[in-house]
Amino acid sequence: MVSMFSNHFFRWTEQLRGSGHEVYWIDVFDSNTKVKKIDFAHQIIGWRNKIKYPGRYKIKEGFPRLDDFINKFNQRKLSDVFEEQLGIIQPDIVHSFVMFSACVPILKVMNKHKNIPWIFSAWGNDLYYLQNEPLHLEGMKRVFKRMNYMFADCNRDFKIAKKYNFNGEYLGTFPTGGGYEFDRYKSYSKRLEERKTILIKGYQNTFGRCNSVLKAIFSLKEELSKFNIIVFGADQAVFEFMDSLEEKQKMPNLKIVGQLPHEQVLKLMSESFLYIGNSISDGMPNTLLEAIVLDVFPIQSNPGGATEEIIINGKNGLLIENPENFHEIRVLIQNAISDKSFLKSGIEYNSKNIKPKLERETVKKQVLEKYRLIEKNLKN
Repeated sequence: MVSMFSNHFFRWTEQLRGSGHEVYWIDVFDSNTKVKKIDFAHQIIGWRNKIKYPGRYKIKEGFPRLDDFINKFNQRKLSDVFEEQLGIIQPDIVHSFVMFSACVPILKVMNKHKNIPWIFSAWGNDLYYLQNEPLHLEGMKRVFKRMNYMFADCNRDFKIAKKYNFNGEYLGTFPTGGGYEFDRYKSYSKRLEERKTILIKGYQNTFGRCNSVLKAIFSLKEELSKFNIIVFGADQAVFEFMDSLEEKQKMPNLKIVGQLPHEQVLKLMSESFLYIGNSISDGMPNTLLEAIVLDVFPIQSNPGGATEEIIINGKNGLLIENPENFHEIRVLIQNAISDKSFLKSGIEYNSKNIKPKLERETVKKQVLEKYRLIEKNLKN
């Protein structure tokens, strides 16, 4: 396994616990932290620095140029460490997660070892956004020429891969971190009639467009006065947008919070009847899937058609086609709050048709079957 330090990766890898596979993980950015969640895996960490000299953290903080200069001589390259470990471990399969951190840097090494099957897992913005940058696209094309197998969190990314030289076997579309443990959420469960909250994802950055949603919310101040509105995971740009508003524009029922523990987000989700996520680029959003699992009606952007793979617009959710257009978002919110029976039927549809496919053991069984398929191919 070749991946950055990520909860998505840990949740995916956990599916291999007790499966009979011997698992090794190299942390591509070397956070130098042992992860208890995947304690069954051999964790290759602490590899970055050749010499751990005293005072290096002070130099990094106070003298960044000096730190960069020292690192040129003191830091190992991922490709060198990967090649060294490849010789020691002699793996049957290499599985890389995310194109530009875990595939491109080791491509030369994998090209030397064409006999080792290589799996790629695409996440989020991995392909959709970066295909528009010539340098990234070139790297992507070279990697796909060598890649044997692929997982993705949406079918859209498989189509992108095929467009750019992938001729290997597609192993299927699965949630980024595997499925969801439904039993874990049972204690949170509330009936739709008891829910009074509208939950909004608070990213306003390269991809996130929370402020467009906030503009739509402010334009519906009166209609939304009886609901609690919570923006979670808000970043600096969202707080600055709020600070720029005149006092008379502000809404007493609107609460903005920064990063929250995942458990707290799930609890908020269980108290919400409406979830809104808006971005210009993403894969299959994990928070959208969590909304479905926790019986929340979703309004979600649809970059490259990824979201429409599970949301039928106007049936089991509403799709934002232009993430920058707050007028469009305003109309969607109005549609959602004006008809409780519409929300109820959408949630019921998701509970019956989408939610069962997201259950942890169901997904795990399918994923392990895909690994077994590769194993069979190896033997043949």
